[in-house]
Amino acid sequence: MHRQSAPERLLSSLNYILLFLIGALMIFPFLYIFSVSFSSLSDYMSNDLLLWPKHWVADAYSYILSSKNFIRSLGVTVFITVAGTIVNLFFTATMAYALSRPVKGQRVLLFFVLFTILFNAGMIPTYLIVKATGLLNTLWALIIPSAISPFYLIVMRQFFASIPEELHDAAVMDGANEIQIFWKVVLPLSKPALAAFGLFYAVLHWNNYFAGILYLNDPALWPIQVVLRQIVLVNEPNAALGSSAQLLENPPPPETIQMAAILLATLPILLVYPFLQKHFAKGVMLGSVKG
Repeated sequence: MHRQSAPERLLSSLNYILLFLIGALMIFPFLYIFSVSFSSLSDYMSNDLLLWPKHWVADAYSYILSSKNFIRSLGVTVFITVAGTIVNLFFTATMAYALSRPVKGQRVLLFFVLFTILFNAGMIPTYLIVKATGLLNTLWALIIPSAISPFYLIVMRQFFASIPEELHDAAVMDGANEIQIFWKVVLPLSKPALAAFGLFYAVLHWNNYFAGILYLNDPALWPIQVVLRQIVLVNEPNAALGSSAQLLENPPPPETIQMAAILLATLPILLVYPFLQKHFAKGVMLGSVKG
């Protein structure tokens, strides 16, 4: 067993202290949001920095969860996240595999992919395309225009290119075509990469609010982030939650409603990560080391 020298122990101690401080800085906002969301108005007003509720009050959560607008927007966001991630992984994986094979025009296609990383059409041309294709004011306007991330496509292509060619040759000798090779050989070996990029895509869809503001005119189609923007930035919690929210003699203060809404909007996507943590870490390393 290797014994650390004094400089090594000092460096390890500094690393632990630095990681602890970084972790505390990341946890602090969540702790503050959690504390304010469960606090009463008097406790919130009497403390400049509230890190733990003195009197536990769940009126803000009852108020929010009784709102049909909030529940509907949460369902809309779940649909966009699930459907969008499936669309993203399908198109990204199929195009990445095609570009990892020796096909005609590969360099031209790769050039177009790399070109979109450096340059894009911009907001107005994209809006006009969405309008012309009939996607305006539909949930697909939040999915189709971002079907492929060129950066993730390049990384996934490198991952597919790192798969031994002998596996492809063996599958061809067994009579498999390219679709069968992709489905039965490549994809099972790519679960870590698919999990990693699937999580990336899911987080992008869950946190996307600007596309909802830009393409959706019907409040019934708003995802949770647009409703959250109305509650927090526009400071109109009652208008965003609608008249279906529970009527209370003393409604919760807007500050606690805002914090409770932030926590409820953040919690679902946080709960997904532990189930993908193993594949996520492995997928990130495979996509970044091999090439």
